[in-house]
Amino acid sequence: MSLLDRFRQGAEKAAIQATAFAHTSANKIANESKGFAQGFTLPGEAEKAANILESFLATPEDPQSALNAIPKAVLQAARGLAVFQVIKAGFIFSGKAGSGLVIARLPDGSWSAPSCIATGGLGWGLQAGADITDFVIVLNSEDAVRAFSIGGNVTIGGNISATAGPIGTGASVLASLAHPAPMFSYSKSKGLFAGVSLEGTALIERKDANKDFYGSPVPAKDILTGRVPPPEVASRMYEIIEAAEGLDESGLPAESYIPAEDPAAAGSAPSAPGDHALFDADRH
Repeated sequence: MSLLDRFRQGAEKAAIQATAFAHTSANKIANESKGFAQGFTLPGEAEKAANILESFLATPEDPQSALNAIPKAVLQAARGLAVFQVIKAGFIFSGKAGSGLVIARLPDGSWSAPSCIATGGLGWGLQAGADITDFVIVLNSEDAVRAFSIGGNVTIGGNISATAGPIGTGASVLASLAHPAPMFSYSKSKGLFAGVSLEGTALIERKDANKDFYGSPVPAKDILTGRVPPPEVASRMYEIIEAAEGLDESGLPAESYIPAEDPAAAGSAPSAPGDHALFDADRH
């Protein structure tokens, strides 16, 4: 067989493999992103956020779940929460897109109505397949909430910093709250805590989704400061948060995981080569 024939044979084989991969990836994306697409309106985002929070927070029905959950103390001290889901897929080149919502703690201790957010990005490198990752960002300061209230973009590590948050119960968790970072980040992939880094990720206000639901172009500031009443469609999400805040931890062992301050030491997964945020603080 000549060199040219061998080259043609190899090219044909590669084309067959690439086609099969694309078909498999497309099916996986279609199956796994069904909920993602359904959640693109505010009612859908609220239901999606409730499902995500249910997997990150402890439940009174199973107090032991607190040992592998966002700590009650972290939740009680939170000034806000950003909850979103990101789907990433590609072959050589990749793309990612995500959507979710953000809520803020009001002066009376209750939670604000939700404001929709989105993220996206493009990348390149040796990456293949499709994956969905759920994120919960705990906003530990009023400055962090304000960053989401002023409109435009919030760039993690740019506008405001975030570190991997603690997990579990006990004095170590309380100690980590003495001088917390502006934001704690949590991520899960395939149901397991993933430690995915959010450095450089930009979250942008979805003014269109907010307008469609609230009936007028309500700014995020008005939504997150309580000028808009919490909608009934988000009631399940609020109930899940309140149940976790009221969890009885008496009798539970003090078991916790406190990430190191250095994100690399905390087990954060490095970004894929050439992975860039689609939005940034200067371009809307």
